[in-house]
Amino acid sequence: MRRKYNPYTLPPWLRTFRNVCAQFIIPFCVFQGIRTILLPTTFDVLLLSLFILIAIAFHLQLV
Repeated sequence: MRRKYNPYTLPPWLRTFRNVCAQFIIPFCVFQGIRTILLPTTFDVLLLSLFILIAIAFHLQLV
């Protein structure tokens, strides 16, 4: 049986790193979205989709 995820069991440095990533993922998504609109390449589209998935994971508290 899988245990529930509890962020307070993580080491303090990892919780801090997670919080910093959660704060910066939305500006990265916006910047990458603008870049993808101006110069669309396969790498840009894949990177934008990865950033969006990470942002959704943070929003839903899956990570």
